[in-house]
Order: sequence, then C-alpha cells, then structure tokens
Amino acid sequence: MKKRGIDDMDLVMVDPWCVGYHREADAPSRRLAKPLIFCRTESDCPLENGYARPVEGIHVLVDMQNMVVIEFEDRKLVPLPPADPLRNYTPGETRGGVDRSDVKPLQIVQPEGPSFRVRGHYVEWQKWNFRIGFTPREGLVIHSVAYVDGSRGRRPIAHRLSFVEMVVPYGDPNNPHYRKNAFDAGEDGLGKNAHSLKKGCDCLGYIKYFDAHFTNFTGGAETIENCVCLHEEDHGILWKHQDWRTGLAEVRRSRRLVVSFICTVANYEYGFYWYFYQDGKIEAEVKLTGILSLGALQPGEIRKYGTTIAPGLYAPVHQHFFVARMDMAVDSKPGEMHNQVVEVNARVEEPGKDNVHNNAFYAEETLLRSELEAMRDCDPFSARHWIIKNTRTVNRNGQLTGYKLVPGSNCLPLAGPEAKFLRRAAFLKHNLWVTPYARGEDFPGGEFPNQNPRVGEGLASWVKQNRSLEETNIVLWYVFGITHVPRLEDWPVMPVEHIGFVLQPHGFFNCSPAVDVPPSACDMDAKENDVKDAKPVSSGLIAKL
Repeated sequence: MKKRGIDDMDLVMVDPWCVGYHREADAPSRRLAKPLIFCRTESDCPLENGYARPVEGIHVLVDMQNMVVIEFEDRKLVPLPPADPLRNYTPGETRGGVDRSDVKPLQIVQPEGPSFRVRGHYVEWQKWNFRIGFTPREGLVIHSVAYVDGSRGRRPIAHRLSFVEMVVPYGDPNNPHYRKNAFDAGEDGLGKNAHSLKKGCDCLGYIKYFDAHFTNFTGGAETIENCVCLHEEDHGILWKHQDWRTGLAEVRRSRRLVVSFICTVANYEYGFYWYFYQDGKIEAEVKLTGILSLGALQPGEIRKYGTTIAPGLYAPVHQHFFVARMDMAVDSKPGEMHNQVVEVNARVEEPGKDNVHNNAFYAEETLLRSELEAMRDCDPFSARHWIIKNTRTVNRNGQLTGYKLVPGSNCLPLAGPEAKFLRRAAFLKHNLWVTPYARGEDFPGGEFPNQNPRVGEGLASWVKQNRSLEETNIVLWYVFGITHVPRLEDWPVMPVEHIGFVLQPHGFFNCSPAVDVPPSACDMDAKENDVKDAKPVSSGLIAKL
C-alpha cells in the first residue's frame, strides 16, 4: 500500500465480493471472496466517497468462514487515482459546493388519514387486499393478492409476488472486473441488506412501516425496524373526457398504493416497488441509484470497455438483471389450477382482398402449451405481451378472464454463450419462463448459487421436464434488465434509473373498474360552476358542423 502512496490504513475500504465460479478451485468447499479495495481521501467531509479511489493490482483471496487470507499477491502497480474534487455528494460546503436556493417546501397532507387499512400484515385499499411478508433473500414478498369486484366478491389474482434474483455482470475483460458478476439476492440477500427507514425515509405523506425479522448467519434473530414502507401517492390523471359540444368534462385523479423497500449492496442502492392502481393494474418497478463501481487507469490510458469519469478513474460498462417470480392465481380459488398463458403478437395483414388499403393489422394469440414452448423473449416490433387466463371463468362477452404481463424496456445478456457467469445464470438467456408450480422451485439459480457450477439445478434445468402448462397453477419468471453505459452525469452519485413491468387486467372486468372513482373536491366545485355557465349549442352550429 505504501508503494501506492497509502500510509493511513484507516482510510482503506474493503468490499468482499463472492468469487463466483470460474474454475474448479472456486468449487463450494468453502466460502471464498475476492475483495475489491479502495482508499478514502482524508478530508472533513462526513461521508467521504471512498469508491473514488480504487486500489488495483493487488490480488487477495479470503476464506470467509474461517476469516483467513489464503492468497495475497501484488501483481501490478497501478497508481492510485488523484483525489477528484467532484467526488462527494453531501450537502453544500461539506462537499465543497453550494446547494441551489430556489427549492420551496412541498408537503403531502392527508387530514383524514390514509385510505388503506392494516391489520397485522393484512392490507386493504381501494378494493385491493393482500398480505405483506419479508425474507432475508428476496426482501419484500406480496402474498394473496385479490380484488373485491362488487357482486362477484373477492377475486384472486396472484398467490405470491417477489423479486427472487438479481445479477450484475460487468463487460470489462480485464482483472478484476471480469469477475464482477454478483448474484445480489442469492449470494448477498436483498432482505439482509435492506435499510431501516428510520435513518432517512424515502416516502412522503401518511406512512405505515413494517419491521423485518429474520435469522442472521450466526443463527440469531435480527430485526430491521421500519424496513417496508406503505403509503399512497397521487399519480396524475386517472381518466378524462370533455364533451366538445357542451364544454362539460369529467376527470378523475389517479391514486396508487405503494409498497416498497430499499437495500444497499456495496456501492449500489436498489429500491423495489409494487404499485396497486384504482384501474386494476399492478406495477413492479426497480429504482437504481448509488455509486458506480470504478476502476483505476494508468497515466494516459483509455479503456474501451468503460467511460472515463475523472483523471485516472473509469467506470466499466455493465448490466443489471432482475427476476420477478409471480405465482399467479387469476380467478382461481385455493386448490384450483385453472390458469394458462397465451402469447399475443400484433401481425400485419397480408395484402389482398382482406387488406385492400394495406392498413390492417390484428392481435394473434398463441397458447404456450409446455415449458419449452414458453421460453420467450420480448419483441417490441410485434408489441408482444402475455396473458394469464382462467380457463373456466368468462366475462360478459363470453371471453376468458385474464391479466396480461406488459414488458417495459428490456435487454438480454451482452456476452458470448460460453461466458462463465452464464453457467450459473442460464435463466438470463430469455425474458420469460413459465413453469407449473412445484415445491422447491423458488429461485432461478437454484437454492445455493454461491460458487456453484450449476449442474442440474435452477430454472433452465427444471424446464427440460417440459411439463404441461395448459391448465395448471402457473408461475411466471420475468427477467428484465438494463444495459448501463456510464455517463459523467452518473458521478458522484447516480440519478435514479427506472425499470419494470405491468400486470394489467385483460377481460378480467366487464368495464373499466375505475369508472366509480369519485371526483375530487376541487373538481366538484368547478363542475358546479361549469353547469351554471353552460349554454346550449345552437342548432345553426350543429347544422354547420
């Protein structure tokens, strides 16, 4: 460290990264880590950004169970990057900057309290009801999701919703970055790394918190207080129409219920959100923020596989992948297995007598009959989506009731087929997988992804059974990702990136379930004035039109 100009070891930070599986020596006989090393700059900043000065060229291998250094080698002298004056992100003068002064207070007030009701972990809101759970690996889990639909009563939609895995592969082939392909759920645990929101809440308005309880690695009980946040948000316009003939309008504000938690895995923060809407939609969203994982450069060096952030400092390209596991139950009571999945693609009609104007297109449905048929990818060119239908329940038009999975932005791994990380993460090769529910099939990389060569385990192995999906208890595994080519604007702390998907009713209701949302108080006052001022349209104008 002295060769790199580091004399004060109290400034050194060590992030232990799992070794993954790259060779037989990484086999899971003991829990191994290859740490990344950083050095903070000595300053008066209360939250000095140590990630701004990576220490490279030192190879360390640690036995994490016995806390023993197995290997240590100084392989290459890479100079410590100089202190970047733009490295810190604390308020005002503490980071050496000035905060903007024109931000006025924004207060969210609910004088009559929230519209949700909570009994223990059971939540009711705007015809929705579900239970909140938590595990050290997945974090937030939503159980028994249902919608109360008037005379049809409580209609189930899903047994269980959660984020079951997350993989972050880096695209720099140089050491140590080629080894950076963390399984943040399977190796580290999203729940174990969750925040206590007592240390800084990310929600506004009337908030209900839930504590998280789980066993830690020593077998003891651990509690994260105020870990899960439940609150309501205004979400702009729900629906609107103005009659141009009379000038009268109807408009409703949209409100959504938010259930969320946030975790820190080393340098990155991830916020996981489930939104419930008044029109029957469920949205899943991940918010990515935090600090880039950086590398050091030799003087004058430019890396093809990353973005130069500051002198001697660059951010490698990488991807973030998330896997949502959705155990569906569309209109299925406990014990019933009456769901199937169809894929929908928009098709352009062939030119001919049925398309004389060459403008025709239609939605084509294809039933996914078995697991191997249901290994699918997103296709924005055909507006591809998937509908989970109940095979025995129909709407007023005689069509099967359903919920559709609408993809958001997405990608696939930017790696060769023989990439080492894909051995453990074969589930990243497709955006959608569908399986019948089976006990023990909970995590796409298998129960123990740490250092595992992944032979005969995990989602890619389970689907080889090619089980029938024609009428069963359907489990959707939706894989969605973002390709991150870092920008200077991502430094020193990254503005939030959003990624997710939507579960949307498709023939589930007989009409819009949001038509009964009442107008807000200000809308009522405006409408009364509009009615008083409204004038009939003249017959001459109608004739002219």
